[in-house]
Amino acid sequence: MLVKTFGSAVLGVNAISITVEVNIDQGINFYLVGLPDSAVKESQQRIESALRTNELRFPGMKIVINMAPADIRKEGSSYDLTLACGILGASGQIKIDKLEHFIVMGELSLDGSIKPVKGALVMAIEARRQGFKGFILPKDNAREAAIVNELEVYGVENIREVVDFFNDDAIPERTIVNTRDEFYSKLSEYEFDFSDVKGQENIKRALEIAASGGHNAILIGPPGSGKTMLARRIPSILPPLNLHEALETTKIHSVAGRLPKESALISLRPFRSPHHTISDAGLVGGGTFPQPGEISLAQNGVLFLDELPEFKRTVLEVMRQPMEDRVVTISRARHSVEYPASFMLIAAMNPCPCGYYNHPEQECSCAPGMVQKYLNRISGPLLDRIDLHVEVTPVPFRELSSATNSEKSSVIRERVVLARDIQDNRYQGHDNIHCNAQMNTKLLKQHCQITSEGQTILRTAMEKLGLSARAYDRILKVSRTIADLDNSEKIETHHLAEAIQFRSLDRENWGR
Repeated sequence: MLVKTFGSAVLGVNAISITVEVNIDQGINFYLVGLPDSAVKESQQRIESALRTNELRFPGMKIVINMAPADIRKEGSSYDLTLACGILGASGQIKIDKLEHFIVMGELSLDGSIKPVKGALVMAIEARRQGFKGFILPKDNAREAAIVNELEVYGVENIREVVDFFNDDAIPERTIVNTRDEFYSKLSEYEFDFSDVKGQENIKRALEIAASGGHNAILIGPPGSGKTMLARRIPSILPPLNLHEALETTKIHSVAGRLPKESALISLRPFRSPHHTISDAGLVGGGTFPQPGEISLAQNGVLFLDELPEFKRTVLEVMRQPMEDRVVTISRARHSVEYPASFMLIAAMNPCPCGYYNHPEQECSCAPGMVQKYLNRISGPLLDRIDLHVEVTPVPFRELSSATNSEKSSVIRERVVLARDIQDNRYQGHDNIHCNAQMNTKLLKQHCQITSEGQTILRTAMEKLGLSARAYDRILKVSRTIADLDNSEKIETHHLAEAIQFRSLDRENWGR
């Protein structure tokens, strides 16, 4: 008897429906075809044990299973439940009239319990697009998939529940999630706040500018000056995610299997802080079976690279193109996948190996030339792509001990949101351009016109600092953001002057 069941395969941040055809005939053998990997091939033993443990029968006949389309590689153990339902249907142990209306996914344990799978959200989106009535999957993934409206989602814990469902003996509780309630319930629950930071008003100003225009920034300062503390609070001043951005970010975390168990939807901007020992594939994505990297997990949020010079140079260099294109392409012999990578890069570093170069109180113990050698670990092209170079100085005792409350993140965020609203209106009609940092050359010429006095200031800075053409563009973009914060249509000379001071690492005498 031939029976069809349906599963789903994840490709990049999308899914494709998989048809599982099961035929049971005279003979004794088990054939699984359709380009399955080792984990899929091993499903026979898991399915056989799970069925027998739950007093179900594994047919002792010739079983042929085809997973179509056959030219797409099927990876992982999440097809166990799909295959098991096909075998049960073909052997007459469950009714087959409802099989064609449901996507079924889940990894089986030997006792029949069902373990979570990766990519439940993208599978649910594809199931709705294909016109399926519902989705049966592990209970741990049910809330994640239930974000998709107009799709019946049933979370199950054991294969017996699936058998009872298809035989109409018992129907598990349907999982229903109100997407908007889930989204708005946690929209401002940030753990860190800028009111915790004493002093550092000039640094806060720089980070406010960075958040307002979506600019990359690097913090340079001695150990203990508060670089990491400041960086961790940046998401709290970024504009709240909209529902589209939240779904986009959740899809990536779902595919990577990084979605928190209790969470159905990511409503806070992500903050990713990988260790400096990370590999190329870990940062940008890839691997034997491609997975999204840290730059994609930071989509619509912040990627924080602490101790930037300690990262392997090859790791940093491979990040250059995604920073410009805001997408990363992983190419393999059979196929290629794309992952979004629209993130805000915040880096931190000590000014020298000992950490005390330019310190107001402590002497630098580094040998001559060591400071420049340390800085040279970061390539010029990468530094060019970082808009703001911010020098962080230690906080004096009088500011640390002050009882005065600092400005709250919510207050700073209001100014940032107003600046972003100006930019949203400015770039209406331009796809994938929402803030000043994303401006292309044409928009730069249109919206970053400066006066003759400003031209003189900028020419002087270019000649004295030896800035590149890319650095020139970055200064204009940052000055445009500063003008937006002032609600000014024109870029004034003081806006340009403030933007130029954030190119400290470009100075010829820095580190010499």
